[in-house]
Amino acid sequence: MVRSQGVNMLTIGEFAAAGGVGVETIRFYQRRGLLGTPAREGGIRHYGQEDVRRLRFIRQAQAAGFTLEEIRELLELDAGEDRRRARELATARVAALDAKIAELQRARDALGRLARECGEGSTGPCPILASFDV
Repeated sequence: MVRSQGVNMLTIGEFAAAGGVGVETIRFYQRRGLLGTPAREGGIRHYGQEDVRRLRFIRQAQAAGFTLEEIRELLELDAGEDRRRARELATARVAALDAKIAELQRARDALGRLARECGEGSTGPCPILASFDV
């Protein structure tokens, strides 16, 4: 891919800001093999729009709950266009999120019930505090 000079002129600080992360996060992703480390030009590494696109993809995939290893696989799939595997990873992630949502809903319901019970009684310990008694 041919890049124009202006597109490939972000310093690491500018690159991090464009992706909404800190410089140490960029370095962490580079150590984990999620981002490449460009050669130094005049003592400074320069990043381009493709690097920004990749960084934003990593952040979006993390927000969706993918692990760094799953993100690495998704990035590799991006180059190979393996739609079946990408779909499998996404479907598994949806199932995991559904399970987490169900767990959180149960916790919310239990806490709501305890809060109502605490508000209804005026004597004895509050059921919320009593529920933590070990």
